[in-house]
Amino acid sequence: MNSNLSIACCPPLLEGRLTSSDASYLASIFRVLGEPARLQILSLIAAQPSQEVYACELVETLGISQPTVSHHLKVLYEAGLVTKERRGTSIFYRILPERLAMLREALS
Repeated sequence: MNSNLSIACCPPLLEGRLTSSDASYLASIFRVLGEPARLQILSLIAAQPSQEVYACELVETLGISQPTVSHHLKVLYEAGLVTKERRGTSIFYRILPERLAMLREALS
C-alpha cells in the first residue's frame, strides 16, 4: 500500500461564473419566483401584446382575490422583476426584461 496518497481524487472545478454575492441575490429572486401565482403573473404579463397588465385584470384570470394579487405584484415589484405605472386610479405592471435576461444568463 502506497503511503504517498497526496494526489487529489478529483481535479478542481473551473471557476464559477457567479460570485457569492451574485448567488445570494439570485437565490432571493428565485425564492420570489418559487410561488406559482407569481410565475403565472409574469407569464400573463409577458403574453400580452402590450407587455403590460392592469392589476385588476389578473384577479379573474388567476381566480384569486384582489388583495392576494396585489400582494404578489408588490413582491414582484420589490424584487425588481416588474415596474408599475399609475394612470389615474389604475396601476399597470410591466416585466423588466433586463432582470429576466439576467436570470436566463445566470442559468446558462
